[in-house]
Amino acid sequence: MRRIRPRRSPGAPLLVLAWAGAVAVLWLWWRGTPAVAATTADRLTNAGRITGLLAGYVIALVIAQMARIPALERRVGSDRVVRWHARSGRYALTLTLSHVVLILYGYALQADSGIVAQTVSVVTDYPRMIEAALGTLLLLLVGFVSAGAVRRRMRYELWYYLHLLTYAAVYLAFWHQLATGSEFVGNATARTAWYALYVMAGALLLWYRVLTPVRLNLRHRMRVESVVQETPGVVSVLIRGRRLHRLGAEAGQFFRWRFLTKGLRWSANPYSLSAPPRPDLLRITVKAVGGHSAALAGLRPGTRVWAEGPYGAMTAARRSRGKVLLLAGGAGITPLRALFETLPGAPGDLTLLYRARTAQELALRDELEAIADARGAQLLYAVNRPDGRRTAITAKMLRRLLPDIARHDVYLCGPPGLAEESYAALREAGVPHRRIHHESFEF
Repeated sequence: MRRIRPRRSPGAPLLVLAWAGAVAVLWLWWRGTPAVAATTADRLTNAGRITGLLAGYVIALVIAQMARIPALERRVGSDRVVRWHARSGRYALTLTLSHVVLILYGYALQADSGIVAQTVSVVTDYPRMIEAALGTLLLLLVGFVSAGAVRRRMRYELWYYLHLLTYAAVYLAFWHQLATGSEFVGNATARTAWYALYVMAGALLLWYRVLTPVRLNLRHRMRVESVVQETPGVVSVLIRGRRLHRLGAEAGQFFRWRFLTKGLRWSANPYSLSAPPRPDLLRITVKAVGGHSAALAGLRPGTRVWAEGPYGAMTAARRSRGKVLLLAGGAGITPLRALFETLPGAPGDLTLLYRARTAQELALRDELEAIADARGAQLLYAVNRPDGRRTAITAKMLRRLLPDIARHDVYLCGPPGLAEESYAALREAGVPHRRIHHESFEF
């Protein structure tokens, strides 16, 4: 097969644009600061102004990243956008705390007062500061529950709803920037630019998180067709709707699904398509690993479905080589099963390596074997040994199975531990980073 030109990701230009915005914010401070006095108080206060401006800018980016802009999610990749969002959130929280500490300490030195007395004075006497204090407390709460050690101990649904407090925090904290920020008081141009930044972020959020899903679901009117038991703890949910081909979904992508029935209607969870989309039918295959996923086995035909998407960049557009290895583990088989059927390739071009603990846990096995037979593709299983010892994915194993592994594109999907192990083995086997395509749905 001829060399395939993959679709270029706009990730690098977007990062450059984001940093350029930060430089513009620093220029705003520089332009509004004729001079910085040599006193410690003035230096602390100006450092507080800088961190406050940067915090406000980064928070606007956080809101824009929460919009789930389809073009961004498809071209850059949902997991990469999520990492940007998490990193931006940490920056925003750090800058906000730095702003609070530096400003209060600087003001306390200027007024020759204690830090507690100065804090009370700022919150009660300055305009819009009570709202800002409440907003800051909400940001701290969101930051706390988003810390990895805390988040891993929480149900996804609880974390999701607490995370929504970010919107309230941003709204409460926004107004004090314009009311007390010396860069904005008396500078109509700066105020207009700041309003435009937040209005743009808010408009993206409203359009893609509210209006677009409403339009999608009113148009396609999806309902559960049936639920099929695949293996113990794994079910496929078939979803029927109108003109589903107009969704533009591709093999390898996912939707965020909300099933409008008791116990599920307020939770939207990401599940990948496990078969190529049809004009009237979509299918997801889900392993019971939590309350939401386990409840899907009890869905009744006719249950209304609310979906957002499609999302994800782990599609055929990422491919750059003729030969492809699909490496799946556990529930990660779902998007790769769809790609196994649809990726263009001559006999011998495609290989699927499926890792599971036991042969009984190999979901969709009959389908995979039928696809492999029809396409002349190679289907390999890696299960634990009869004595229970785990079969690890290693560079030696990969080279033995595919001597030319370094000339393959690799699509990788599975639990975090398996994904990390497989990525390390692939790199050791000579596969370049740019040809390992992986998206993680770990929240």
